[in-house]
Amino acid sequence: MAFVIADPCIDTKEGSCIEVCPVDCIHTASDEQQYFINPHDCINCGACMDVCPSKAIFPEELVPDKWVAATERNSRFFGA
Repeated sequence: MAFVIADPCIDTKEGSCIEVCPVDCIHTASDEQQYFINPHDCINCGACMDVCPSKAIFPEELVPDKWVAATERNSRFFGA
C-alpha cells in the first residue's frame, strides 16, 4: 500500500485528494465515513497528500501509531 488516509478524514470527505489524483485511485462508498486509496492503482505521486486539508494522508510506513488501524480499514475496503 502506497498511501493511507487516516482518521482525520473521518466525517469530512472534503475531496481535494480526488481532484488531484492522476490515476483516480481514491474511492469511497455512501456508507463509508472517509476516502480510501487503492494500493494497486496508486502510483505513489503524493499529490493527494499535498492538498489534504486535514493532513490525513500518509505513506503507509509513516502512519502515526495512533492511526495505524487506518491501514487495516483501507485494506478491508479493497477486499485485501
